Amino acid sequence: MTDEVKPDPKQATTQESQLAAENMTTGVEETPVVDFEADYEASQQFSVSDIDRSSEGAAAAEAATAADFKVSQAEETKTESQSTGNPSDYLDMAKDVAEDVGSQTEAGTGNVSDDLINKALDKGKPGSST
Repeated sequence: MTDEVKPDPKQATTQESQLAAENMTTGVEETPVVDFEADYEASQQFSVSDIDRSSEGAAAAEAATAADFKVSQAEETKTESQSTGNPSDYLDMAKDVAEDVGSQTEAGTGNVSDDLINKALDKGKPGSST
């Protein structure tokens, strides 16, 4: 697909481009002809270098993108929690959480007392409606 450039001096952004456009419209300079398909085909030749077409290119790419440090593989770990069914274990855990919450200095955090924890544990028991 061949297109001829149609210069417009009014659309030129610089003085040099305006002068070139005026010279093209008056015939002083030759108006360029652009062949988009030929330009595209020529660009395809430049998009891949000669080394990329050989096995050396693959080796060079591998060397350029290789990691500088050894990366360890992730290991799967299994954690099983033992269910004791002992309420005192939960009470100790709740006290630990309450201490962590109580030690925070952020605004809006409240103090949790043992009475509040016991009340929450009582409400969490099945069949309790208090």
